[in-house]
Amino acid sequence: MQLRKMMLVLTALGAMSGLMAGCGDDDTGGQGCTSNDDCAGTEICHPSAGVCVTTCESGSDCPDTAKTCAPLGGTSTQANTRICQCSTDVLCNGGTDSESTDLVCSDLDTVCVPKCDSNDDCGTGRVCDTASGQCEEDDTTGGTCTGTGQSSCQYGQFCSSGTCTEVPAPTCANFTPAQGGKQPVWTISDTGPIIYDITRTSWGTDSFCATGLTTVKARVRAYQPATGTATFPAQVSGLPGLFYVRVNGSQLDGIQTIRPSEYSTSNGGKNADFTMNFCVDSASTTLSIGLYFTDGNEICAQLNR
Repeated sequence: MQLRKMMLVLTALGAMSGLMAGCGDDDTGGQGCTSNDDCAGTEICHPSAGVCVTTCESGSDCPDTAKTCAPLGGTSTQANTRICQCSTDVLCNGGTDSESTDLVCSDLDTVCVPKCDSNDDCGTGRVCDTASGQCEEDDTTGGTCTGTGQSSCQYGQFCSSGTCTEVPAPTCANFTPAQGGKQPVWTISDTGPIIYDITRTSWGTDSFCATGLTTVKARVRAYQPATGTATFPAQVSGLPGLFYVRVNGSQLDGIQTIRPSEYSTSNGGKNADFTMNFCVDSASTTLSIGLYFTDGNEICAQLNR
């Protein structure tokens, strides 16, 4: 009985040993990464593609999926590192005998990467061509535009001084969970209103706030996506979910901070311009606010006296 137990233990250990040995032989090229530490010893994390790629001295060091050995290029510190680069989508997926079509040979990086389904799958400054699954350069960022709001820019951008510009990222404590703020959830795949500008207009006494409190006024500008049918209502009472987020992450109905007379729309209801009123202690000299519409971007503003 003891001998049988020992044989079972040895068999299990042998199987585990085989599995462990096999793990080191796996080709992890193409797996997602954020740093070289995420990749195997002979690989680096491609700085723009975000996948592990095999380093090489010649094409013989490369897998059949990517047989060209060439410098990484670009401006990173690894620009001169030689990596295995691909040539076709078919080879990335294992050749003509393979039925897989999950990978593409990146037009921008010449390495095998998973097909993209949305802009969220691509890096900064890139957009997804869903027909090909390729991440392409976003040629509208930095492009010229006229007017305000979205204009001819992509969703998530706004026309600033004649140039398409990304909406500011929410970097304040109001949207920093580690500091007690709310977790941002907006992505470029959403379809909600975009707030693109918050400007302090005054800091002083106003009948909006109770006696002893100071009123801080901020002008807010937002747009509804140009590709959709949604528009802002003519009256502030019909404004869709607008939220004011405090530094501690608590939320208030943003509509309650807007006077009916301080709200207007333009461009067929695609653009909205309104003033929000915030009540603060008279001794306060700064106010950090966070704003967002349902399914829209989170944005911050630091208002100073």
